[in-house]
Amino acid sequence: MQLIRCTAKLLKEMGLKAGELQENSSPASLLGQWHANLIYIDRRKTVLFVNDRTLINFIVPGLARAEIRDLPKHFRLWLSCVLAEEAVPALVRERILAEYDEIRFAKSSDRSVLGACNDLAFHYKFLVTEEGGIHSPMVPQIIRRLNRMPMKGIDYRFPIDELARIVESVE
Repeated sequence: MQLIRCTAKLLKEMGLKAGELQENSSPASLLGQWHANLIYIDRRKTVLFVNDRTLINFIVPGLARAEIRDLPKHFRLWLSCVLAEEAVPALVRERILAEYDEIRFAKSSDRSVLGACNDLAFHYKFLVTEEGGIHSPMVPQIIRRLNRMPMKGIDYRFPIDELARIVESVE
């Protein structure tokens, strides 16, 4: 079981109450916990995911409320796509995805990661709008580009390099 720590805005949209949230942290794993935030791009609901450990990130654009309430499915699907796009070997990708077979939700907790979320939200809004909106075929390239942006939360290293270190340690 892994945790996705959500902002209050996203928890409200998902319809989760305080009693339904996980209190303790998740067990050790390759990537560990994520933070998620609800942002709007082109007036459409979009969920931004940022990994606590590596700051690897991606968006799931244009979700309806019913789809947001089925967030684990969308998280796993998009995470799989991002890992494949970044040439993570199939065995490592399967191991990472297996850790997210069961996902629980909690309140956001790490201010550093939330700062990264806010910075990334700004960049995603601008770049996706510039490239034609949430249905643009450029969205995967934008995700790839932002994972190659230095981030303060990891001492100005690149999220993709942090992911590569984890992948190399497993191989």
